[in-house]
Amino acid sequence: MFSTVAALALAGCTVGSGTADDDSGSSVLSVAASAAVTTWDPVRSFSTEALYLGNVYEPLLWKNADGAAEEFTPAIAESWEVSSDGLTWTFTIREGATFHDGETVDAEAVKASIEAAQDHAGASFIWAPLESVEAPDDTTVVMNLSYSAPMDLIAASTYGAWIVSPKALEASADDEAYFEQGIDAGSGPYAVKSYTPGEKVVLEAYDDYWNEDAAPSYDIVDIAITPDAVTAQQMLTSGEVDLATNLPLENIDTVAADLESSVKTSNSPFNFLALFNTAKAPLNDPKVRQALSYAVPYQDIIDVGGAGYGTQSRGPVPKGIFPYSEDVPQYTQDLDKAKALLAEAGHADGLTLTLTFASENPAQARFVPLIKDAFSKIGVTLDVRAELFNQQWENAKADPATAQDIFVLYYWPTYSDAGADNLYSLFHSSEEPFFNLSYWNDPEYDALIDEAGTLTGSDRPAAQAKYEEAMELLVDQAPAVFLYDAQAVSVVPKGLEVADFNENYPFTTFFAPIQPAS
Repeated sequence: MFSTVAALALAGCTVGSGTADDDSGSSVLSVAASAAVTTWDPVRSFSTEALYLGNVYEPLLWKNADGAAEEFTPAIAESWEVSSDGLTWTFTIREGATFHDGETVDAEAVKASIEAAQDHAGASFIWAPLESVEAPDDTTVVMNLSYSAPMDLIAASTYGAWIVSPKALEASADDEAYFEQGIDAGSGPYAVKSYTPGEKVVLEAYDDYWNEDAAPSYDIVDIAITPDAVTAQQMLTSGEVDLATNLPLENIDTVAADLESSVKTSNSPFNFLALFNTAKAPLNDPKVRQALSYAVPYQDIIDVGGAGYGTQSRGPVPKGIFPYSEDVPQYTQDLDKAKALLAEAGHADGLTLTLTFASENPAQARFVPLIKDAFSKIGVTLDVRAELFNQQWENAKADPATAQDIFVLYYWPTYSDAGADNLYSLFHSSEEPFFNLSYWNDPEYDALIDEAGTLTGSDRPAAQAKYEEAMELLVDQAPAVFLYDAQAVSVVPKGLEVADFNENYPFTTFFAPIQPAS
């Protein structure tokens, strides 16, 4: 999945030191959040309202952040197992959980939620492997697949995998606008107390939440929808709010100093790359693509584009997301080598190329001039065109023969499998360009990706090995230049304890773990 919308990876998440009680004596956490609500429908949701939905709804299981002791944390499912061929997944549904509308969380509710997601979710495509789902008893759900797939990763998706009350699913089947006034039907630690479109979301702790060990510390989370990062910074530093999810990245250090706090960085699933048009000369020649890859000033791009908050990419898989590997090689800037490769390719006198980037993406606007300058040092003239992303994308899909030479892209996977997403969507051959905007067609690469995809559900280490082989080929053949993986940045205050950012849920700030510092 990709977009030019600024996310937590490109803007700081910062917390102040104060909290308050409302007139009823309830403890209140006040928040400035940039996330808009495009829909309250947990099935159709495919945008930034995930910030709120991740506190209201639960999936079958949660994918833990990279480096955690366990890969997953049980949620609605307390355990699960997979057949040796990866075609049958059995989930044991916990007893004692209820939805906010009073309905019981059971296997039939899970079955109905998955079938609804498969039918009309914003991310319904993630359920493509699912042939059927059964609920043989109240605590057992069986997924039967048409081909082996990692249903643990799919069932932990931030989109298209929430478990929803059957009563609400029935109501929304008759009325697509059922959820839109802020009605919720989740089982999570918070319920929606009120919603003022475009202005405010108020969440209230759910008293009957099944997980007592993870019950919220704050009774109320009062969220002001604040799309402007500078306004959010002012609200935070003035004490109007306790937490801001979107701050100007370049001001992070200043805010941290003002609040006498420290800056913490984490992995995120967001990365930047520049796709080369391999369908036409001169970028149909791997030597030219390699030369340009050696010309790029990677660290400067991180410093300018991401204010230093990023790491150089190792291929298109972001750090912390399967199947990322530290063994995948990287290019480093070497202008002499770049010039030599261009000369070997017959372009000692230089080239003229066109590059497009999304004009609404501030990071791209900052770092693209660095690419233009670096290329000029090896005799490559770059014609840079800033376009609104939707127009940039439509132009790129129209005709590779007349399309741009270089397409700068900001990308992230829909769920925590960048093999099935980034590696497949961006570089597997396709009859018509959609995500593969390098127009690359390499049968060896396709075969590796296809084989790895069939192994992820049954033999993940074997899938990892195949994906790594594919990524090494990708870096060598250079259908793109892999720029940097953006980091999530937070300012940790003295007055609150805040859970670490989880790159698997990049649009969600989890409020339940936030508590006053002891």
